[in-house]
Amino acid sequence: MTGPARTDFEQVEGVNTAFYEALERGDFEELADLWLSDGEPEVSCVHPGWPVLTGRGEVLRSYALIMANTDYIQFFLTDVKVSVTGGTAVVTCTENILSGGPAPDDSDEPGPLVGQLVVATNVFLRTPGGWKLWSHHGSPVLAESDEDEGDDTAA
Repeated sequence: MTGPARTDFEQVEGVNTAFYEALERGDFEELADLWLSDGEPEVSCVHPGWPVLTGRGEVLRSYALIMANTDYIQFFLTDVKVSVTGGTAVVTCTENILSGGPAPDDSDEPGPLVGQLVVATNVFLRTPGGWKLWSHHGSPVLAESDEDEGDDTAA
């Protein structure tokens, strides 16, 4: 015996972590394997600032584009909450993202690093092959500017 079976909660949390780790490594094959297959319920994805993407092909193309145009990306997940009801699971979290794009054309230096906060909801469906991503929705967190905080003057 290899130890106690992992709970649904632990399994979902593991698949959610694997999703972000595959993105960080640029491992498209692993990332694709984490999503529902064709013929199962249609998958969907909303990246911050993008329209809704539906269908496995369209969703996976979006990740291929992101991976091809991002030299470096790292996710620090906070506020992770996992909820499992029957064969469906929902994970909400804050993605603290550090990323870098391609280097400028006239330089050998890496591109600038940019930080961003995104709140995300990941929905998983239990399948015979384990928990699979059904939907990902990421929304940017708008930061307050110093001007907004100090602007208490009446019009």
